[in-house]
Formats: sequence, structure tokens, C-alpha cells
Amino acid sequence: MKAVDINRTLIEGYLQLLDNLSPSNKLDLISKLTLSVKTDIVKKKNTFYKSFGAWESTHNAEQIIEDIRLSRTFTRELEQL
Repeated sequence: MKAVDINRTLIEGYLQLLDNLSPSNKLDLISKLTLSVKTDIVKKKNTFYKSFGAWESTHNAEQIIEDIRLSRTFTRELEQL
């Protein structure tokens, strides 16, 4: 069974459960689902924007470059022919 088919089956099952709800309860559920979706969108946007930003350091660019170069380790061993 494909993911699309599984999702469709789940949705159909939920709709059968919701048929027994009163119109007022259905509207309440719709508003809560809408709020949930909006909250998810805001969280995703915030997470996306938090991934950007300036490098925070007290060192200048030359010091950072030097630190990176000094921290490198070389483990390659050359074999004699």
C-alpha cells in the first residue's frame, strides 16, 4: 500500500468518525485544526530563520583562520615503495 493510499484511508476513517459530531462540534474542530496548522507554519518559519545569522566571535577573521589552520591534523602516512 502506497503512502497516498494510507493517507486517504486515514482521512476517510476520520471523516466517518466526524459524521456523528454536531455541527457546532465540527466547527470547533475546524477552528482548532486551523490554529494547529498556523502554529506549525510559524514554527517552521522561525526554525528556518534561526538557521541564519552572523558568526559570533571576539576574534577577527585572521585569528579565526589561524585557529582553523592550527587545529588541522594530518594522519596520512606515505608508504615507501
